[in-house]
Amino acid sequence: MNIRPRSILLVTPVALASVSWLSHDAIALDFSQARVTQVVQDVKVMPSGAAARPAAVNETVHQGSAVQTGTQSRSELTFQDKTITRLGENTIFTVGGARTIELGSGQFLLYVPKKAGGAKVKMGSVTAAITGTTVLGNVYPSGIVEFTVLEGSACMHLDKTGQAMYVQAGQKVVYDPMTGRFDNPVDVDIQEQLSSPLVSDFRRLPSSGLIDQEIAIQRGRANDDLVRALAASGATIGTATPEQFLAAFDSVIMRSDPHTVCVLVGRAVRARPDLADRIVVAAITSARPVRGYSKDFKQPIGKEISCEEIDCIIRAAIAAHPSAAREIADAAIAAAPLLRDCLVAAASRPCPVANAFVEPRIINTINPSNEVPVSPEQPPSSGL
Repeated sequence: MNIRPRSILLVTPVALASVSWLSHDAIALDFSQARVTQVVQDVKVMPSGAAARPAAVNETVHQGSAVQTGTQSRSELTFQDKTITRLGENTIFTVGGARTIELGSGQFLLYVPKKAGGAKVKMGSVTAAITGTTVLGNVYPSGIVEFTVLEGSACMHLDKTGQAMYVQAGQKVVYDPMTGRFDNPVDVDIQEQLSSPLVSDFRRLPSSGLIDQEIAIQRGRANDDLVRALAASGATIGTATPEQFLAAFDSVIMRSDPHTVCVLVGRAVRARPDLADRIVVAAITSARPVRGYSKDFKQPIGKEISCEEIDCIIRAAIAAHPSAAREIADAAIAAAPLLRDCLVAAASRPCPVANAFVEPRIINTINPSNEVPVSPEQPPSSGL
């Protein structure tokens, strides 16, 4: 009798080892030099302490040097780890180091490969930290900064005040020096963003497949499924009772991949903010129960939801309804107490899901005699 195994477990450690090796190798590469891979019309290289000269394809631009484009001109630079920077017209871009680049003014597109170690973009007093992401940016002469995420996510930080915010795919955030703060993120049509010359006038981006996935989701694929599920019960998003809405939501997320679940959570919370906490609980516990959530429910370990997925769900929900952050976190912990570690880890990250000012961290000397014991069942006192 021939037995065909359903899975080969030995593949997983090998694959993880390969990913780990590639990740460490990529992280070792900094942004101290880049190769010019495309030049359109008037593009100049301005070495530090030397006169500007015309840029040439395949030349290397070193740390401290700047690249400047003229009117109706564009350029592309590729770093050692395959990170790509594209510059629009009238743009000044400085090659940095330690995975940091600086845009003095103008338009840019930045693509950072997954597991490449991430990057920081300095735009005046604004810093954006990204990992495995494709973004568009514009720094105007007035000091206004526009930043749009096409796929992946970014953490925006305002150096002067400490204000920080989390920006997801399909969102744009604007910094206005007149107000001295970020505006709340707004939704943008990703498909429309692709008409930018920084996309359309160059070769196909390595992340094009990921951008296409975001467009497909943004165009309502997930919402359509929810609408159809509600229609089967004779309701709509607006008229459904809480029970009808959550039943339809459950039926959709049961057959959705983790990324689509995150997107669907955000859209469902926007559509029914009154059900924000219950939507999050459903997303966390319905499709793939957490280990220990229910002692009566038996689920293979490989099917359990990960902290990364939990973080994505919580962030999507709070980004859709920031004022319900506490209720969302409390509901998640109450539904699945073992989520506490994941939620605390998410809360301790330097990038909040809501538009907020980051409080300075003050480290005090710990006196054991002053420590108050905390019950393992007690929820954390800090919110997301």
